[in-house]
Amino acid sequence: MNQKNSLGLDKCFGELDDPIKLFEKWFNEAKKTELNDPNAVALGTADKQGVPSVRMVLLKGFSDKGFVFYTNLNSKKSLDINANPNASMCFHWKSLLRQIRIVGNINSVSDKEADEYYNSRAYGSRIGAWASKQSSILNNRDELYNSIISYKKKFPETNNVPRPNYWSGWNVSPNEIEFWLDGENRIHQRLKYIRLDENNWKKVLLSP
Repeated sequence: MNQKNSLGLDKCFGELDDPIKLFEKWFNEAKKTELNDPNAVALGTADKQGVPSVRMVLLKGFSDKGFVFYTNLNSKKSLDINANPNASMCFHWKSLLRQIRIVGNINSVSDKEADEYYNSRAYGSRIGAWASKQSSILNNRDELYNSIISYKKKFPETNNVPRPNYWSGWNVSPNEIEFWLDGENRIHQRLKYIRLDENNWKKVLLSP
């Protein structure tokens, strides 16, 4: 029989009062067991009319401040965020039978943070940030390929591709974080952290 914590949940939930530390623990375990992209996360946004959209993005950093991803600032997701700065995230790790759901407010990362991450990317990815007008309609694929060729000519030095001013990062500052573990007969285990203030969280159990 699996060991339980003080709340009667599986020991993988631990006894942590800080959900960021529990996220780090689960994320590190997922990096060992997922076949690819353990940092892939479904990002849900909504426009000013409340119409939702969801897509997969890659988590590129996390801290007490939130969960960071990068994108084109003219993309559909960024337009949604500018109109409605609330979002949700959902990680699903099939190898561990776990998921984590995050709800929070979104704010932009600093130029310094965006520059540091952008400059760590491969040359082709930095060129792609210039060449792709993300979410806009393409007449054909050649239009995109020609744009890539054009920017490679413009920026031939692999270590000298500046960050476009329309490319940066967003930080999801969590108000709620829920940890979920699959259970037999759909009797799942759910633990939700609710932010009380900058440094404190409340833990509640949720019915499956």
